[in-house]
Amino acid sequence: MAHGHHHHHGHDHGAADPESGPLPEALDLAVPDAELSPAQLSRRGMLRSAGLLGAGIAGAGLVAGAATPAAAVGPAGRGGGGGRRLRWLAGDHHIHTQFSSDGMYRVGDQVRNGARFGLDWMVITDHGSVNHSRIGVEKVNPEIRAARETHDDTLVFQGLEWNIPSAEHGTVFVHPGRDEVRVLKQFETDYDGSVNNASGNSPANEALAIAGLDFLAEQVRRRKVQDALMLANHPARQGVDSPHEIRGWRDAQPRIAVGFEGAPGHQAAGIAEPHGPGGGRGYYAGSPGPNSFPGYPAESYRTWGGFDWMTATVGGLWDSLLSEGKPWWISANSDSHANYADASARPEGSDFDTNGYHDDPVYAGTGLNLSAGDFWPGQYSRTHVGSTDFSYAAVMEGIRRGRVWVDHGGLIAGFDAQLRGGGRSVTLGDTLLVRRGTKVELRLEIELAHTPNWATFLPRLARVDVIRGAVTGEPSDRDTFHAPDTRVVKSFDVDETEGTVTFTYDLGRVSEPAYVRVRGTDGKRSQVGLGGANIDPAGPALDVLGDADPWEDLWFYANPIWVLPE
Repeated sequence: MAHGHHHHHGHDHGAADPESGPLPEALDLAVPDAELSPAQLSRRGMLRSAGLLGAGIAGAGLVAGAATPAAAVGPAGRGGGGGRRLRWLAGDHHIHTQFSSDGMYRVGDQVRNGARFGLDWMVITDHGSVNHSRIGVEKVNPEIRAARETHDDTLVFQGLEWNIPSAEHGTVFVHPGRDEVRVLKQFETDYDGSVNNASGNSPANEALAIAGLDFLAEQVRRRKVQDALMLANHPARQGVDSPHEIRGWRDAQPRIAVGFEGAPGHQAAGIAEPHGPGGGRGYYAGSPGPNSFPGYPAESYRTWGGFDWMTATVGGLWDSLLSEGKPWWISANSDSHANYADASARPEGSDFDTNGYHDDPVYAGTGLNLSAGDFWPGQYSRTHVGSTDFSYAAVMEGIRRGRVWVDHGGLIAGFDAQLRGGGRSVTLGDTLLVRRGTKVELRLEIELAHTPNWATFLPRLARVDVIRGAVTGEPSDRDTFHAPDTRVVKSFDVDETEGTVTFTYDLGRVSEPAYVRVRGTDGKRSQVGLGGANIDPAGPALDVLGDADPWEDLWFYANPIWVLPE
């Protein structure tokens, strides 16, 4: 096993360590409010109002266990270890079938291939529409149930791609159960932007989106479904997901609206002609429209290293959200409709409008489809979720808690991050609670790729970047998308080509709230980030329309970890 131990020191070694004993009572959520002194209660209230404790991260269920030594420890790959064993389950929350007007595959086709490409869980998300709400949401359910029976080693959720009123699209899915169809059908009928002619920008349409999230929360509260989640899809593609709308979804229902696609699907769309579609990765090839947020720059309508501009820009919109100290997570998926180099096609004579689905695909007989922009689920993009067991509930809770890292092209085989200090340790999506002045370090363990990917080559990780940001609380402008205090603070070159590498980054003696997040690259394409070289000296490169081979530009990203000193 190859190891690369790297250390970055940025603190005073001469100072004495704070005690690693009990937390200050204002931070210790095991101490009830009634037992705090007025000063302690005031301090706790301030932290809550800033989104740093209770009403923010803890309010989404993320701090539980953080004060326990070695909590949430899990190793790279699929194994477990430490204080809580996690199984890292790979999946895809954005998959279309013949029950989408622009789809073609059977549910069984998508699930069978997703399982073949190594996925443990998948969400079927056919497009919300009048036809789907009337016919498709019911007719697809028997196919999903059959796939669950046939593939008992794969978790298959039913969901839909929500036309978010006044905004873009989003994945909505629920825990399987007796009322999954009824809840999804009512949600789509009452709150889908297309069904309700509510796609344009307006306060009324924004309110309808919030009402939809409230409806999902109410179904969970009434136990009609065990759980429900929403993640926004391709958020920067058309520029219509404004910063205040994203904040509005998150703040209205933080247990339902939990994140967005860090990287969109349709990654094969960037392969150059004549061997591919010759478009933009993710089909990000547009420009501002009448409903676009006017503050977004021209660069936001393109992907960067295959990732959405909101995620790829250090100090950008994602970091602006994280700097509030509130959870907002990223994912990656296929958005599979018609898949690159496939040999099937829709049959002639399908009557989607009448039936609510296309007839089963047939062999095209015209060669491989090199104009399709999608990959099969799991073939290129994967969302890895740290789950306590193999179950629908555990996957949904892992997503909600932010125990997620994503990769393209099988760049790495496993990833583990631990933020440590004061005798405590937490992992992705969690918060390390420590005394002010405690030494804190980030330890990374990365299992390098050891089998060829689905393009038949063995990817090589070249560099890992640690990104650190200050937590500044609620912004005065809810349409801000800048976090000026966030930057790349350390880059590690990866010299090894096999085994596992470990890195440590020393945060020093932490006196102010902060977060760290991690990304990595094969190093083939980079450029100075939009914030400048002092913010991001070697970030992902702007993808070129018509010539952006996704296999030649691989990245992984992980969700953040916070540290809260007091």
